[in-house]
Parts: sequence; structure tokens; C-alpha cells
Amino acid sequence: MTEFFTIKHIDNSRLVRPIAPNRMRECARLVLLGVSIALCAFLYAWQHFETIQLRYHLESLRGERTLAAELNQELKLEVAGLRAPGRIDIIARRQLGLTAPVPGQVAPMDLPPGAVLAEARPMGTPPTQR
Repeated sequence: MTEFFTIKHIDNSRLVRPIAPNRMRECARLVLLGVSIALCAFLYAWQHFETIQLRYHLESLRGERTLAAELNQELKLEVAGLRAPGRIDIIARRQLGLTAPVPGQVAPMDLPPGAVLAEARPMGTPPTQR
């Protein structure tokens, strides 16, 4: 016996499937919930990575501040050494050829009235009243 198969073309293009309004609202709610959860997750991740970057930057700035403080201390010590009176006296005598003034070589100045004259005195002694 021979069997024949026939193909029947069915055109369903004119059919419209009714969509339940409650189903569409539920779908929209689920999509909105998923988008809000994803947004929160991305926001959390961005804040987390930004915090890590700021910590690295803060540590590098702390290291730079430590180096700057060390350099500042070294420069203060160098300035103190360069300002030492003994060093200045040696440079004045040896390199510049200066000598201590002999008596009579220094002439007193006539000061205008009310002028203040600086005087050298040992540490801890009170200033003299004139």
C-alpha cells in the first residue's frame, strides 16, 4: 500500500493572540526590579573600586609626605650647619682675609633720638634699662 502525505499550508498571520493585561504588568515589574537590582550592584561595585583606588592614592601621598618631611629635616640640619658662627668665622678669616677690628678702628655712630641699638649679651641676662 502506498501512503501519500499532503502538506496543508496554514496561514495564522491574521490571528491575534490576546495578551492578559495583568501578565504584561507583572512582566514590566519583573524587568524594572531586575534593572534596579543590577543598577544597585553596579553602583556598589563602582564605589568599592573607587575606594580601593583612593586608598592607593592616599598611600602614595603619605609616602611622598614622609619623603618630604625627611628632606625638610635634612635641609634644616644643613642650614643650621651653614649658619654656625664658628664656620662663618673660619670662612671670614681664611677665605676672605678678614681680621678682628683693632681698638680705635670702629667709630661709634650718632644715633637719631628714639633709635634702638642692638647689643650682644649672654643668654639669660635681662636687658639693661637706659
